[in-house]
Amino acid sequence: MGHTRISRRVVAAAVVAGVAVPVAAGAATAQAVAATPQVSCSSAAPGLAAKLQRDITTALAGSTARTALSLHDRTTGTSCTLRADQHFDSASTVKVTVLATLLRDVRQHHRHLTSREAGLATAMITKSDNDATTALWKQLGVAEVNDFLSAAGMSHTVAAGGGAWGLTRITAGDEQKLMDLLTAPNPVLADDARAYALRLMNEVVPSQRWGTPAGAPDSVAVHVKNGWLSRATHGWRVHSLGAFTGGGHDYSITVLTDDDATMASGVATVEAVSRAIHQDLDAA
Repeated sequence: MGHTRISRRVVAAAVVAGVAVPVAAGAATAQAVAATPQVSCSSAAPGLAAKLQRDITTALAGSTARTALSLHDRTTGTSCTLRADQHFDSASTVKVTVLATLLRDVRQHHRHLTSREAGLATAMITKSDNDATTALWKQLGVAEVNDFLSAAGMSHTVAAGGGAWGLTRITAGDEQKLMDLLTAPNPVLADDARAYALRLMNEVVPSQRWGTPAGAPDSVAVHVKNGWLSRATHGWRVHSLGAFTGGGHDYSITVLTDDDATMASGVATVEAVSRAIHQDLDAA
């Protein structure tokens, strides 16, 4: 999903004369560094948390985008977060939430997907079709989406009103909860619903298989859904949700970015982080 990008406002920096400037600037810089969120990791595997923290931080060096991430690896008991509670416009990543809402609705009403719903769901996930998403969003309604969010514990996600589903406000922490629901048995999504969603995410068209799959081991099955959107403020939003199973692995990665100057720079940031994570987990 994307819109024509409008140039962002350039804010001129004030220049202050006098000998106190270096001291004030230095203090401001120190405060800014101290206030910058740091990658936080924990792991049951010796040394893995420190390595992931170091390598993800290195991967982000030089990027001017605001980046949030969440990693959950069941195999090694590893988790990493960065800005996991900060909000971003969802762009097309919300389509996974729409699909999950639909599948839960089907179960609650003791019915099967209609051929129309199956066609819309397939187009929405595998091709990121916006018209299909709009049709399902209207069918379900914001109240039904909110009901799913509540059941999923995604309390920080704010569903967009007026049909503007791509402006749903999401966090990396909530997206991780969604990925956890898709990849392990739970009372919210039935096993057949989880398998269906993961199958569609595994069948995403080749041109949209960028992002978190970058650097994934050949032995894993890749399930992905990306989102991209440009707005007049904060530039491009470029996001990627990925689940990686099989070959001795069972983990998911969420990377959200905004303030990207171009879509390509956002993709590069997401993929740099993802390569670091895949490499470290595969080695572990």
